[in-house]
Amino acid sequence: MEQGFVYLDEILPGVRWDAKYATWDNFTGKPVDGYEVNRIVGTHALALALLEAQKRAAALGYGLLLWDGYRPKRAVECFMRWCEQPEDYRTKERFYPNIERSELVAKGYIASQSSHSRGSAIDLTLYHLDTGELVSMGGSFDLLDERSHHEAKGITDMELQNRRLLRSIMENSGFESYQFEWWHYVLRNEPYPNTYFDFPVK
Repeated sequence: MEQGFVYLDEILPGVRWDAKYATWDNFTGKPVDGYEVNRIVGTHALALALLEAQKRAAALGYGLLLWDGYRPKRAVECFMRWCEQPEDYRTKERFYPNIERSELVAKGYIASQSSHSRGSAIDLTLYHLDTGELVSMGGSFDLLDERSHHEAKGITDMELQNRRLLRSIMENSGFESYQFEWWHYVLRNEPYPNTYFDFPVK
């Protein structure tokens, strides 16, 4: 692994994770290039900031569930190739029901360069420490839709409050939110703000 990077589960005690792009459960419908194991990697600085977020969440009765951290450049290139392929409808209804696959890049849902490749971005949600149940956020991870915007219409007041709670925890732990994806946060002071890495997660 690149120097300055760690497996996040080795730093965050008891953290839950499900590296979606290492599995078949993602919008491409299969494991993505560069994800060889179901673990999540990030910079050491990211891990320390997440440790703070974990403590803040735990004080309120919540834990963190991580979906993606560092993303190799080859994975982003895999996404771009997928966007150019003919529609097969295998994942459309679940992940991008209201937009055409061919429009996902132009409309900003999939980027040719990702902050994840710099190693200090994280996709995550909250779960209840007492029951293990995920907190309802009004939409699933990687739903490429306006429903995923932080202040989306059509979600309940409770779901909106839950998104704001996650945002508060993360922003108070050194992260910046992304208005179009309630689950996506980037470390405010990234150690590698201009470097896009391509080592595999293995």
